[in-house]
Amino acid sequence: MVIIKRSVFIDYAIIGLKNIKMEGKKNNNPRIRVKMESTEFVDLLDNKNDSSDFQQDHHHKETFITKYIFSQDHKMIAKQYLITGVLFMGFIGIALSLLFRLQLAWPEESFAVFDIFLGKWAPEGVMDPNIYLALVTIHGTIMVFFVLTAGLSGTFSNLLIPLQIGARDMASGFLNMVSFWLFFLSSTIMLASLFVEAGPAAAGWTIYPPLSALPQAQSGSGMGMTLWLISMAIFVASSLLGSLNYIVTVINLRTKGMSLFRMPLTIWAFFVTAIIGVISFPVLLSAALLLIMDRSFGTSFFLSDIFVQGEVLHYQGGSPVLFEHLFWFLGHPEVYIVLLPALGITSEIIATSSRKPIFGYRAMVASILAIAFLSTVVWGHHMFISGMNPFLGSVFTFTTLLIAIPSAVKAFNYITTLWKGNLQFNPGMLFSIGLVSTFITGGLTGIILGDSTLDINIHDTYFVVAHFHLVMGISALYGLFAGVYHWFPKLFGRMMNKNLGYIHFWVTAISAYGVFFPMHFIGMAGLPRRYYTNTAFPYFDDLADINVIITLFALLAGAAQLVFLYNFIYSMFFGKVAEQNPWRSNTLEWTAPVEHLHGNWPGEIPHVHRWAYDYSKPGQKEDFVLQTVPIGPEEEITEH
Repeated sequence: MVIIKRSVFIDYAIIGLKNIKMEGKKNNNPRIRVKMESTEFVDLLDNKNDSSDFQQDHHHKETFITKYIFSQDHKMIAKQYLITGVLFMGFIGIALSLLFRLQLAWPEESFAVFDIFLGKWAPEGVMDPNIYLALVTIHGTIMVFFVLTAGLSGTFSNLLIPLQIGARDMASGFLNMVSFWLFFLSSTIMLASLFVEAGPAAAGWTIYPPLSALPQAQSGSGMGMTLWLISMAIFVASSLLGSLNYIVTVINLRTKGMSLFRMPLTIWAFFVTAIIGVISFPVLLSAALLLIMDRSFGTSFFLSDIFVQGEVLHYQGGSPVLFEHLFWFLGHPEVYIVLLPALGITSEIIATSSRKPIFGYRAMVASILAIAFLSTVVWGHHMFISGMNPFLGSVFTFTTLLIAIPSAVKAFNYITTLWKGNLQFNPGMLFSIGLVSTFITGGLTGIILGDSTLDINIHDTYFVVAHFHLVMGISALYGLFAGVYHWFPKLFGRMMNKNLGYIHFWVTAISAYGVFFPMHFIGMAGLPRRYYTNTAFPYFDDLADINVIITLFALLAGAAQLVFLYNFIYSMFFGKVAEQNPWRSNTLEWTAPVEHLHGNWPGEIPHVHRWAYDYSKPGQKEDFVLQTVPIGPEEEITEH
């Protein structure tokens, strides 16, 4: 007989044990009987008291450290990701952007805020050009990886995957915990790089060599760059552990009746995102390791024929274009690693708040799979001006235009779901609709940038900045905010303030378009990105006022996030106590009790009898039907 302790009862899935049966006498310490098959996970308790015993078993030894810090409970780890990634790193990332926006609006002016935060890097309150590049670099890195990747996948994959597929926890609670703490360590090292004497990494978030490979190239290419590379290597390890855990959980731990096509679109999105991460993140790691070798061990993978201040360096045979290929092989899938979870969250919220089934469920699944595949074969459109073979340029143009099709499927299906729906305009819904809007506007400019002949004219201008901020910056952030408003009751058992949510949405939405819409026009006028100041070019004098307007909108957007922060923290402690299913939603997480217990459900795990989108179904008493409700004898099956 095999005896497995209850505290690690879920960890067997990761090592592929398919059928485990544990039997025990019914005494004061009854054991759990588990039957697991490839697509089923059913947990039956010996008697009704077993659930309380289960709780006591798990909680009587828990300390503050094991419950809140080194927790293996997926819900607590989701909160840790949310607070570390979104609230802490997010606000640092936004603060950095506001600093360099002030510099762009009023170049070489003296600001007291520069003196306070930048110290020696702002003599007499005037920003040093080197620190400008560093702020842009760290802002980009923090927002793309630490806020959007970790904030969306880390928070919501952790929270929702076990709850929506009917599992007690992740496949491995321990690996889940390790994943978070590697992320925390990575965040700490990235922030520590801000305080290096020679300055943080300043080669742009893309860290192209030779600027990033030669410590003598600029001040930020020394210790700051080394810390950046170490931080990202640890981040990749964290991301891979998390992604593998998500994949195993979705494949192995679905409850009885939860077939693949009964899964909510959120789970499909998280599942496919994890697969993209496992495929593409190791390539970034390899690029980072080769760059570390070029920097520290005298190799020349990315370096060749370089002159610094008249001195000929010994490097030969390498190619910086090789680095670009390796970086963008992650860099473009990264857009969808960020965007797909946001689209999954939006799918759930739009269906719930429209009181309608999601339009074209299988088409939505197919579009997620198509986006995942195509995202790995479009990276070359970032390199049209790198001297790449023109034939390759035409290939990447074709694949880039092709990815517009599944993206359009998603956009049209959202609009069709909203059409004639009984719309509930709560803050989560508003942010979801906002996502659809920015996804379309930002996506259309992507078609222009994806065409090699058009891209050459506007590459490295503000047009590019506008495009990717709307698509993966604002759209992903809207998805993140929508998810926080929607599942806040699940996370903390309380409701967020609706009116503050409305203020947060409208000010953010107006400000976001106020910042990024004008950038399209100054980009088409030729204004280059990453320039500290444009005062040396009389050609751009006419565009100076537009930069002032953009910065004012950016400051307004930053202020709106303070409203969100206040709402979040206040509601966590003093918000209205949430009922079990406040949004009248169908999915399994709303069948679990509001109070958090390890294992999600007391007693038996719910079984699934239908898909997740039976809203406003004719013949039903309510306008929603939980997935746990059996299909009636006369009931029409609407799954498709």
